[in-house]
Amino acid sequence: MGRRARLGLVLCLAALWAGALAAADEEGNQDESLESKTLSAEDQVKDHSTGTRVVAGQIFLESGKSDSQLEDEENFHSQEEEKENSLEELNSLEMSNLLNKDLEEAEIQSPVLTAIGGTADGEPCHFPFLFMEKEYAECTADGREDGRLWCATTYDYKKDQKWGFCETEEQSNKRRQMQEAEDVYQTGMKILNESSKKAQKKEAYQYLLKAADMNHTKAMEKVSYALLFGDYLKQNIQSSKELFEKLTEEGSPKGQMALGFLYASGLGVNSSQAKALVYYTFGALGGNLIAHMILGYRYWAGIGVLQSCESALTHYRLVANHVASDISLTGGTVVQRIRLADEVENPGMASGMLEEDLIQYYQFLAEKGDVQAQVGLGQLHLHGGRGVEQNHQRAFEYFNQAANAGNSHAMAFLGKMYSEGSDVVPQSNETALQYFKKAADMGNPVGQSGLGMAYLYGRGVPVNYELALKYFQKAAEQGWVDGQLQLGSMYYNGIGVKRDYKQALKYFNLASQGGHILAFYNLAQMHATGTGVMRSCHTAVELFKNVCERGRWSERLMTAYNSYKDGDSNSAVVQYLLLAEQGYEVAQSNAAFILDQKASIVGENETYPRALLHWNRAASQGYTVARIKLGDYHFYGFGTDVDYETAFIHYRLASEQQHSAQAMFNLGYMHEKGLGIKQDIHLAKRFYDMAAEASPDAQVPVFLALCKLGVIYSLQYVREINIREIFSHIDMDQLLGPEWDLYLMTIIALLLGTIIAYRQRQHQAIPRPAGLRPAVPQQEPPPEHQPPQ
Repeated sequence: MGRRARLGLVLCLAALWAGALAAADEEGNQDESLESKTLSAEDQVKDHSTGTRVVAGQIFLESGKSDSQLEDEENFHSQEEEKENSLEELNSLEMSNLLNKDLEEAEIQSPVLTAIGGTADGEPCHFPFLFMEKEYAECTADGREDGRLWCATTYDYKKDQKWGFCETEEQSNKRRQMQEAEDVYQTGMKILNESSKKAQKKEAYQYLLKAADMNHTKAMEKVSYALLFGDYLKQNIQSSKELFEKLTEEGSPKGQMALGFLYASGLGVNSSQAKALVYYTFGALGGNLIAHMILGYRYWAGIGVLQSCESALTHYRLVANHVASDISLTGGTVVQRIRLADEVENPGMASGMLEEDLIQYYQFLAEKGDVQAQVGLGQLHLHGGRGVEQNHQRAFEYFNQAANAGNSHAMAFLGKMYSEGSDVVPQSNETALQYFKKAADMGNPVGQSGLGMAYLYGRGVPVNYELALKYFQKAAEQGWVDGQLQLGSMYYNGIGVKRDYKQALKYFNLASQGGHILAFYNLAQMHATGTGVMRSCHTAVELFKNVCERGRWSERLMTAYNSYKDGDSNSAVVQYLLLAEQGYEVAQSNAAFILDQKASIVGENETYPRALLHWNRAASQGYTVARIKLGDYHFYGFGTDVDYETAFIHYRLASEQQHSAQAMFNLGYMHEKGLGIKQDIHLAKRFYDMAAEASPDAQVPVFLALCKLGVIYSLQYVREINIREIFSHIDMDQLLGPEWDLYLMTIIALLLGTIIAYRQRQHQAIPRPAGLRPAVPQQEPPPEHQPPQ
């Protein structure tokens, strides 16, 4: 017992010791996950400042302390670290010796595998054992047609024929079933990943359905989401809910997050924000990034929880770290944010999507040797977006054609592709350097930035900070975002230049204006820690939110849009609702727009209240149309009671904050009618005039409204005055003279004479008949020859 107690104590101490080291490593490396993905060990920049590190233009802040504080702490901690290191070495040596000694004893005392049935039932398995002139260190199914695992209880099976099963028949059946399910799942995933045709993807999901029926967890996750969204399977909310509940019982974070979404949106279940929050929390604890993102948005907006900027920052930062780690030198995929309401209101407005005919036209030009078309198509296929799928093979071909024609931009992008490496283009620093040099010599900013990266990280050339700084400055001067980002990183960390947070902030801001994700990420880190700027949790959360919304899940925005365009509104609205939960404003407005059109997936009595909810969330993120929609819903009583005062408040907010002409016009109408506000024709005219000034499209309706207002004003004026009293105060003798009655009579006589003369002239123009004729029916003359009546 003493030995066992000692062993247990040692194991507990070892677990605590390992846990402490792991926690320290995790805390120190929480923001360092990008290092392993972005750069190899030999490419990392040495001699970085204490507390920060830059990897591919990204800042990892471990503290927000000033230079003087860091220098003082370095001197203080240097001696402490030496002591701690020596103690750690001694403790780890003693601990390892103690563990080795006691773990050897533990191995002797650990329970051994016992044979079941066979010729040696109950006897311990012997490892290794010899069978068919081959040694086995574990149970095997060799020699058996049923695939059941067995072992020998002596070393030489052939000699002693002593054996038994390692598992019961039930365990064996379950293991074989799971192996079969895994094989089916892998077959389905292989077809799904290697094919682009819809028919083949549907076939892949049939394999996944079969694997899901065999309780394969990953297959169930894929199938449940496919049933929820209608991806290659018929949409079935109820079936997806049952699968999500089953996954939740098994502890699947994806299942927990999805079940939380169903409760939040009221799809297939009664809406419950409390249950949604519980499932979201469990999903986040299990590491689901979408659950983290949803919780970040809920804490930021105060949905179902108390508003907490710090809690939102924690969730968003964690997701942003993962998103930033996926960003390569070639950049991430382009996120298309298409608003359905804007497309309907302004059908001629460009949505950012390229028509198929236009793409074919550019392809025709590229084939004819048009260099600009080749470069443009290369960039489209490199990043994807605007209706073009990401395709590195085609991008490489287009860039190659343009580079052979001497285009510097194509050379620079080829350099980026070789520097990054992919399935199409093998990674080669030497080839990338050649292309970067050619492009940089021609003054191309992309090539200059790539050359700066090569000198900064020593890719194909020795590390040279001065040259790296020089090329980044040249690229930044021409407005290239990568150059601005890297220049900001060098100023932040003091690499090749004196550390200067103001300059770093300047270049990060410039790069963020160009839409660079890592610039947003770096700015968010600076605002979160108060490095170089006043700490601002609100600003940091907004920046991290921007980064998170550029994650791979943003691709579903286009999937939802395509579903809507294909006439599948139910599939589109469910996808938009999930993205709306993640905080995408465009998804919130699009979900509200589809619900406003009476989506059949939601009960008829619930469409307007749910649409109102999402218009409200979109409006709180600054979308003008959503704010006006809120006013309309309260004005007409859609999904809520008629409330003119609330409608007036929403119109006024849209007018003051977004200068909306529609809101100004509505305010003018409400002032004119006295709805929700005291009637005031003067203020009505003022708002009508403001609407006409704000938008040329409002000028015609404003003109008509002002004409109507003028008539109303005139009638109101006439109604308010007393005509008899006015005439009683008029003295005609004084106004027109003593003979005013003679003047009036003369005018009347002249008018009568004019009328009589006009009538006589008309009668003279009528033709007279030559004599009496019998009444014979005659055809009517043409209209232009008929006499006037």
